[in-house]
Amino acid sequence: MERKKASDYPQELLDLFHEYQHGDIDRRTFLDRARKFAAGGVTAMALFESLRPNYAWAQQVATDDARIAADYQTVPSPQGNGSIRGYFVRPARPSGRLPGILVIHENRGLNPYIEDVARRFALANFVAFAPDGLTSVGGYPGDDEQGAVKFRQVDGPKMLEDFIASAKWLETRPECSGRYGAIGFCFGGGIVNQLAVRLPDLGAGVPFYGRQPSPADTAKIQAPLMLHYAENDKNTNAGWPAMEEALKASHKQYEAFIYPGTQHGFHNDTTPRYDEAAAKLAWQRSLDFFNKHLR
Repeated sequence: MERKKASDYPQELLDLFHEYQHGDIDRRTFLDRARKFAAGGVTAMALFESLRPNYAWAQQVATDDARIAADYQTVPSPQGNGSIRGYFVRPARPSGRLPGILVIHENRGLNPYIEDVARRFALANFVAFAPDGLTSVGGYPGDDEQGAVKFRQVDGPKMLEDFIASAKWLETRPECSGRYGAIGFCFGGGIVNQLAVRLPDLGAGVPFYGRQPSPADTAKIQAPLMLHYAENDKNTNAGWPAMEEALKASHKQYEAFIYPGTQHGFHNDTTPRYDEAAAKLAWQRSLDFFNKHLR
């Protein structure tokens, strides 16, 4: 399939797909409303398929890369759904104990894009754990659309406890130095904000276009934050001014960036919303931030 960019689509269509991605509308509604953009022999279904993730585009680090060691681990979560399974990645030849990074997925579960992000951290000399919030309903099913269905079946508060259990497990791993941070995308960005509220020993948090906590919860945050937002993401961005005001009022340490011309999901290199320049800049900023606060 030819790789397209967000600029190849009308903003209204991108916003419509965003509604679908977040479960506000179903596929049939998307297709009905997308028909007005179908022209020149391109059907609404073809538009839908072109906007969906293509995981062949995403792999930056091969699963069998000799520089890393990776396997799946199951973590006890007595306050959550009982247990949570995740992808555990570290350098194949580590130089001592390393900082940990918890990698939190979008609202589809532990898909290949998120696993690749975890491998990228291992190459950057971190120990990474990417838990699958869908564990209690059978795990990521190999398909994002089915993943979205399963996501809505999970008890949300218990899933948060699963992620908290994952963070504590990572912190105490023998490979980990005991210092750890968290990064998350979309739904996962919101989870990173919640982890920052709940976990006083979180060393650094990097939410990408994540839902913000209340001002009262924001005041509880101890970890330094680096927040990444897309310019064309009005729903997510609407909550940022109040959070920033709360961060300033309680003298929290944070950096925030809004990337011009980008869409929600601009770091995800499996869809047309990917913006290579913004994604690379945000990634390097994130690595520098974690290195500064966790080493």
